[in-house]
Amino acid sequence: MSRVIHFEIHASQPATLILFYEKLFGWTFSSWGDFPYWLVDTGSAASPGINGGLMQRPGPAAPPGQGVNAFVCTVDVANVEDSVALALACGGELAVPMTAIAGVGWLAYVKDPDGNLVGLMQASADAGQPGSVSRGLAPSQGARPLALLPAAE
Repeated sequence: MSRVIHFEIHASQPATLILFYEKLFGWTFSSWGDFPYWLVDTGSAASPGINGGLMQRPGPAAPPGQGVNAFVCTVDVANVEDSVALALACGGELAVPMTAIAGVGWLAYVKDPDGNLVGLMQASADAGQPGSVSRGLAPSQGARPLALLPAAE
């Protein structure tokens, strides 16, 4: 079976996205080669996950509202609400509000300043169960089950 081993983020303004991901996730970036490409170190090799790259976008960014034409990466976070708030403070935008994935965790999607979609997942085996909360936000207070998400446009 083949596994994902690398990801790439396309950036219209690489410096802006480097700063966004450094602040949001603590990732580090190092220039690689003689062209606009940066290696992305996402954490310790002892932890699950992969590293990737960030490159100059070769064409225009997709217009708002267009469906995703790429893979979407989801990042493990300690607290999804805090991560959404930090993403917004760093210039990101909420794409899909926090939702419970029953038995898995709390999931939200944000867009980076260039419009790239990224998932934020807080693992929680009791997510979606009656009375479950993510740091005080119950489903009736803004989180919603995945089945209530709007259909693709």
